[in-house]
Amino acid sequence: MGSTASGNNGRWRNWGGNVLARPAREVTPASVEELAAAVRRAAEDGLKVKAVGTGHSFTSIAATDGVLIRPQLLTGIRNIDRDAMTVTVEAGTPLKRLNLALAREGLSLTNMGDIMEQTVSGATSTGTHGTGRDSGSIAAQIKGLELVTADGSVISCSEKGTDEERAIFAAARIGLGALGIVTAITFAVEPIFLLTAREEPMPFDKVLADFDELWAENEHFEFYWFPHTGSTNTKRNNRSAGPQRPVGQFQALFEDEFLSNGIFQVTQWVGRAAPGTIPAIAQLSSKALSARTYTDIPYKVFTSPRRVRFVEMEYAVPREAVVDTLRELKAMVDRSRLRVSFPVEVRTAPADDITLSTASDRDSAYVAVHMFRGTPYQAYFTAAERIFTAHEGRPHWGKVHTRDAAYFSRVYPRFDEFTALRERLDPDRRFQNDYLRRVLGS
Repeated sequence: MGSTASGNNGRWRNWGGNVLARPAREVTPASVEELAAAVRRAAEDGLKVKAVGTGHSFTSIAATDGVLIRPQLLTGIRNIDRDAMTVTVEAGTPLKRLNLALAREGLSLTNMGDIMEQTVSGATSTGTHGTGRDSGSIAAQIKGLELVTADGSVISCSEKGTDEERAIFAAARIGLGALGIVTAITFAVEPIFLLTAREEPMPFDKVLADFDELWAENEHFEFYWFPHTGSTNTKRNNRSAGPQRPVGQFQALFEDEFLSNGIFQVTQWVGRAAPGTIPAIAQLSSKALSARTYTDIPYKVFTSPRRVRFVEMEYAVPREAVVDTLRELKAMVDRSRLRVSFPVEVRTAPADDITLSTASDRDSAYVAVHMFRGTPYQAYFTAAERIFTAHEGRPHWGKVHTRDAAYFSRVYPRFDEFTALRERLDPDRRFQNDYLRRVLGS
């Protein structure tokens, strides 16, 4: 997803183009002290405060009419502790820069999402994840946090601190920007390793019939289903002793750029102009990608360029409910008049202990639906959301959904724990915006 959100003439727009904000002022602090001062000044002026990364959220989670904090000067690695196997990084650092820097040091995160344009704080605060049988989201790899709270004080927290620090750590790893502005994150890392990726087409019905087996036998399993077809493309990533065999330059150019971005972009334009062509295009698209196997360092396997812009909804359902969820989703699309040109992405994560993680206290599977930017998505997303919520789905905090605090209090057992902590840390709602008012309550 090559470019970032834009801001001009006092306006800010997210990457997906579906959220627009007009902040009263923007601040680009060069230090934690400057950021804390900006929060205190905002309080004096009676303004709300939000930090924004690269704008890859499809919700208005970062939107504000108050003070917009841009953290692009708060970047870089503060410290690498090889004894503890941790790295502390400034909050505005893009994941891409972190991955490159860690690789140069012979280190890596254990798991990561499929894009790396986001800042580390934006990605973790919204619960960005990849897929994993045993390894969880990026936030699940956090060992410590530093954040500026509503009164301008700077606090650090970890699982080894006081009771209050542990409570903050449990929540702030996926804090939604509601508890404070994250200024630094300490991640667990490990010596760099190799992953072998095996990508191959597989019939939709076979993937569902064998899902438990495919999940159990692979460290990282995911697949894409092409609506209007019975076809999927599967991807299995497992650790390898090597040797390193990266994707060939020609194959990478042809499949990752020409097919997955260039030709895909053209087919999206055609589908938007003539929706009736979408089922035929889907049949062709599902057959375009061939099987391939390659071995490389983690970020080159986990992540890929995404240049075609879209809008997305993603829900986490209990892992044991994913097959039924997908069957219902396919049946809904098949019997509807919807024309869906983007594949549906399916991934998994193990249960974690983060208060508002979509995988909090339950093994989860993620189902993501997308529509090309500029095409009507509401009917499709509404129908999909009806299916997801019937399975007690939890929406990704940074992707389109219509749920509110009443719903979240039912599907998150520790929801009240989070809102009570927010009451202590931000009683005046300095970090409030319309999105947080909806999902967390007043």
